[in-house]
Amino acid sequence: MKEKIATEKAPKALGPYAQAIRLGNLLFVSGQVAIDPASGELVGGGIEAQTRQVMENLKAVVEAAGMSLADALKATCFLKDMGEFAKFNAVYGGYFGDTPPARETVEVARLPRDVSVEVSLICGR
Repeated sequence: MKEKIATEKAPKALGPYAQAIRLGNLLFVSGQVAIDPASGELVGGGIEAQTRQVMENLKAVVEAAGMSLADALKATCFLKDMGEFAKFNAVYGGYFGDTPPARETVEVARLPRDVSVEVSLICGR
């Protein structure tokens, strides 16, 4: 049976989706963008600041499910500009230990609220 996961420590879902869904030992975390959950405002400061907020939002949702980022199996990363890949990667990589998740990173034409980055996760134990 699937279970909805929600936390006030990450941005509220702005549409018909859950922050995450747990099914058995798997956790499917919706894509997060650089919204500060306390203010509801978009974080400025470029790709590094946005990536940091995205990762903190993901971490909050994963922890609300009783897991950690070390449990991440798969990440899907969307960048508005692949020219910023190195800057994104430098921040992103700091959130995972010696065994980062599998992932793909793709450049897209546009993301919600015109952010620079969005990341979703699949976690499991």
